[in-house]
Amino acid sequence: MFNTAIFFRIADDFVLPPLEALEEIFQSHRFVPCGATEPESSGWVPPRGNKSAVLLESVGRQLIARLCTERRPVPSSAIKAAVEERIEKYKEETGRERVGAKIKKEFKQEVMLDLLPRAFTKRSTTTLWIDVVNKFLVVDSGNLTGADKIVSYLVEALSEVPGALPGLKASPIQTQMSAAASMSHWLSTREAPYNFTVDRDCELKTPDDQKSTVRYSRHTLDIDEVAQHITAGKLPTQLAMTWNERVSFVLTETAQLKKLKLLDVVLDGIQESGKDDDGFDSDAAIITGELSSLIPDMLEALGGELAEGSVTPHPASSGATDPVAEPA
Repeated sequence: MFNTAIFFRIADDFVLPPLEALEEIFQSHRFVPCGATEPESSGWVPPRGNKSAVLLESVGRQLIARLCTERRPVPSSAIKAAVEERIEKYKEETGRERVGAKIKKEFKQEVMLDLLPRAFTKRSTTTLWIDVVNKFLVVDSGNLTGADKIVSYLVEALSEVPGALPGLKASPIQTQMSAAASMSHWLSTREAPYNFTVDRDCELKTPDDQKSTVRYSRHTLDIDEVAQHITAGKLPTQLAMTWNERVSFVLTETAQLKKLKLLDVVLDGIQESGKDDDGFDSDAAIITGELSSLIPDMLEALGGELAEGSVTPHPASSGATDPVAEPA
């Protein structure tokens, strides 16, 4: 259900609107495929799959939603070639040597309208988890821009619920220590934080234009060579870790968790207890249950969260920001 995880903090005074009212708003923003001349379309889809009509699933007081985005990417080279062709034709017909910016813009719009219907569509989905109890919001996105987008859609949906105050006020979680600085400390001292172990994959880069990179794959990291790379100025950008012998993942320099994997001790419990008809409820309960405990431990390992006054609220229209602060 979750391959990656980017964390946001929900304001303590946030009160979730009635699910019936929120579901109605989600239904009004249900996903509709791109029209022939639309470059992109986004909307909510059933987390449980197409056989369900429900767009907001509640499992053990945990809320799961899924946003679908469809794009019609047109190669920039094709646009440029078509615009230049129209410009040359315009010059021949008018005898003019120069073409104004306004006319070029019109040509580009015409080209887009001509090429979009012929472009193949690409569709992707992103899962969102709202932990109302612990005030976390987790997005299954591989980058901060994608996470920011789905949070913006959620903020918009919540704002449309009648009487839904106060707002969500979701903020990227900031910690006392950056993930890069923390990983450097763990590797240099060869001491993993409490409840975690360092595994056998790592990437280190120099923080300059050269971006000199060293990668270790399936290799012990408890060696002098790794510490020497850090002393020489390289910073960890990815580090494979395991939490509590239950969940493995890769921690990135921006405090994202990637390649999330439940280990056998967790999966054996699922098999013994059985699954519901489609497995969704069991999967959702297990992964949210594990992450509900992993996230606080991860934040503690990064020095704890910054004081509330140090966190900038997430605006629905802004670009994504680094979820961790540099060391104080």
